[in-house]
Amino acid sequence: MTGQWARRPGAAGARPPQLDTFAALEQPGAERRASGALPRETNQMRAYTPETITDAVIEQMSTTSDPRMKQVMECAIKHLHAFAREVNLTPAEWIKGIEFMTKVGQMCTPARQEFILLSDTVGLSALVNIMHDKTKVEEATSASLLGPFFRENTPQFAPGEQIAKRADGAEIVLFGRVLSAKGEPLPGAQVTVWQTAADGRYDIQTDASTMDCRGVFTTDAGGNYLVRTVRPLGYYIPLDGPVGGMVQAQGRHGMRPAHIHFLISAPGYRELTTALYIAGDTHLEDDVVFGASGDLVAEIKPADAGCPIQGLPSINFDFNLSRESMADKLTGRVGADPGQITAGDVKAEKPYGGAPPASAAAEAEKKGGILAGLFRGR
Repeated sequence: MTGQWARRPGAAGARPPQLDTFAALEQPGAERRASGALPRETNQMRAYTPETITDAVIEQMSTTSDPRMKQVMECAIKHLHAFAREVNLTPAEWIKGIEFMTKVGQMCTPARQEFILLSDTVGLSALVNIMHDKTKVEEATSASLLGPFFRENTPQFAPGEQIAKRADGAEIVLFGRVLSAKGEPLPGAQVTVWQTAADGRYDIQTDASTMDCRGVFTTDAGGNYLVRTVRPLGYYIPLDGPVGGMVQAQGRHGMRPAHIHFLISAPGYRELTTALYIAGDTHLEDDVVFGASGDLVAEIKPADAGCPIQGLPSINFDFNLSRESMADKLTGRVGADPGQITAGDVKAEKPYGGAPPASAAAEAEKKGGILAGLFRGR
């Protein structure tokens, strides 16, 4: 090196000019003087913490134009974040949850609604249904769950016709009246009925291209309905999917008590979604989807003198409908036909769920683990 900055023998502290520049940049405010940029300490981004991230998300969503969507999403975010903080959710648990919800979605088809089943088994369907039922403008028959096996376009039947393609000696009769809350008969009311077949499964579980054990009836001038069907069985919810896996991992039995679904409507009256639960079933108190209630328990009488079809066991039950309000026209049902939620044609698919306990136990013994003891002793 030559010139005035050349280091002479014995001279100390001689530095090239670029080194002095580097040293200057280490001083506070030097970046602005050297390059015109803002000092680093004044160019900081918003810092997120477990306590501040929730407010940041809600603030960003504050431009939502739909007021109800804004309210629902704000509450959902608050509770979801609070849940993660309360359980100290780990990354591994977070991704497991993502995997679970993905599998639930993948399991859904026009013949199977795994998300409704999930909602049912965690009590969310029952909660929404109970809250909705309390909005009736007058006292009437209690609502129950629509469930994941409801289907639109159910065939029409004449009063007293059999809705089961195979009765197999287990026939029963359902009869009674559809009335207003004041007890007035409602002629022309539509009564839709659906239930499990004699094997304990719904038609949509075995062959979605056909309909069985379901039908639509119309009340007569006195509000009377009359249905011929088979005795329903208690059944296992589908245990072959992610929801069934969750239920088994929790050590729950996965059983629903025997019941028959009803969807009843009449002009000017609030649509009634309900069910009759068969007296004496061992799972009335611990229904896996929390749908059974005491006021909807019905007894099958072996010989009721009032039954229009003699010689068969029967259930006699009257339903009362509340007058319809403007709000009722906007709220909808707690449930839907799976084919209306998942686009596509309903076609024959591989049967699912409802395996008889004996065969399920045999399969469980092969697999071992939590399945091995699920059906043992039943």
